[in-house]
Amino acid sequence: MIKMHYYQRWIAFFFISSALFLIVIDMTVLYTVLPTLTHELHTNASEKLWIINIYPLIVAGLLPATGMISDRIGHKKMLISGLPLFALASLCAAFSPNSKSLIIARIFLAASSAIMIPATLSIVRYIFIKPKERSLAIGIWSAITAGGAAVGPLVGGLLLEYFWWGSVFLINVPVVILVLPFLINLIPTCGGTNKRTIDFLGSLLILIGLFSLIYALKILSKPIFSFIEFFEATLVGFTFILFFVLHQRKQSQPIIDFSLFNNRLFSSGVIIAIITMSIIVSIELVLTQRLQLILKLTPLQSALCILPIPIGSILASPLTGLLLPRFGERLITIIGFMLTLIGVIGILLFYKIHILLLLVNLFIIGISMGIVFTSASTTIMLNVPDEKSGMAASIEDVAYELGSVLGITILGGIMTMVYSSTLFFPKSIILDARIYDNIDEALSIVSTMDKKISQILIIKIHEAFDTSFTVVFIIIIFILLISIIFLQFMLQPLNKK
Repeated sequence: MIKMHYYQRWIAFFFISSALFLIVIDMTVLYTVLPTLTHELHTNASEKLWIINIYPLIVAGLLPATGMISDRIGHKKMLISGLPLFALASLCAAFSPNSKSLIIARIFLAASSAIMIPATLSIVRYIFIKPKERSLAIGIWSAITAGGAAVGPLVGGLLLEYFWWGSVFLINVPVVILVLPFLINLIPTCGGTNKRTIDFLGSLLILIGLFSLIYALKILSKPIFSFIEFFEATLVGFTFILFFVLHQRKQSQPIIDFSLFNNRLFSSGVIIAIITMSIIVSIELVLTQRLQLILKLTPLQSALCILPIPIGSILASPLTGLLLPRFGERLITIIGFMLTLIGVIGILLFYKIHILLLLVNLFIIGISMGIVFTSASTTIMLNVPDEKSGMAASIEDVAYELGSVLGITILGGIMTMVYSSTLFFPKSIILDARIYDNIDEALSIVSTMDKKISQILIIKIHEAFDTSFTVVFIIIIFILLISIIFLQFMLQPLNKK
């Protein structure tokens, strides 16, 4: 075990948290920037979806390998290696001249993030020895994960209010320059005791498998899609995932030790992480678009409306870390999901009535997210041996990234599909087919038309979007109800110790 003075542990934790904050913000920072970015780079619907999705997708595909590498060569080395690469990729993203170059830059951003993510949580586990301190630190780590993802739209909106869209990436560079020297000097050498062979083939198999399956979901979410293309992508995805599982079972030192999932607490934490992240990114993505495109709020104003989520999460997570040892994972998790359900139902009932009611319900969701994220992180990290902490951290982060991709792709796709299928115009008006792709492109096209016709069409577009908004929130409610029932049974035996 690593012995550090009390103040050294928390100072080191502060700079680790700063690095983590950059990583998680990049997942959601584009939500409020997306309408502006779409206009500036002339981005089509497909490119827009890939700009958002490519980051969590690549991270999820690489994390199993980087978690193993972190256990092998040391967590400190991974963290301080990934930060400079992250800064360089941020520079490239900030000055991307078109959508394709931005997508490529996002790929490198994701790769550098995947290098760092398992190291952050593993280092926290190593430097905090006392159970209460460790629980509190993991709670704060969870608050940063949830709060950072939630505050991403605010950062994007704030920067866009005064600077061009590339500033949301450029801001990473000075932070890296400031944080890196402190991390080098403060963090002790930890990890590196696991001498497992790095399985690059397994990493490639799971990366291709995940990529193909998400692409299949993306095809399925289109208003008009090719069944053959969907079938081919699905077949490739499942085939590579199957090859990965078979390959792992033959390895004496696998990338993912599937025996970890025999621990039901560990498995529950992974499931909770996937569900929670998919819900929070869906809420933010759908809501920020409505605030900007329907209510005509600026990016900063819409981001400020989302602010209750990170505030609630930051307040709830450390407290949850302290309460978990006393009340247990089952009770804490169920309370978290119940609060999420209350907040989501509140938004669905009152989102058209008053903005204050929206803010109150978002605050409730923020508190619930803090509770559930902390519960997931704690149950995952405290139920694995030390030598597999990097692997466990990578599995947790794969769950978060996969949840993010699933939320954006499935619920975002359903939103687009419902919008397109419920959008009806008078037959006498001939319109560009792109108007059915997404609301921001539709409003852009309609704004160039005759004023009287434009006003009629805008009303129809708003009605179709609100229908899709309602459908997405109803689906989230069903997901939460099923999750609450499922976790009641899944977590019940774990408390009989």
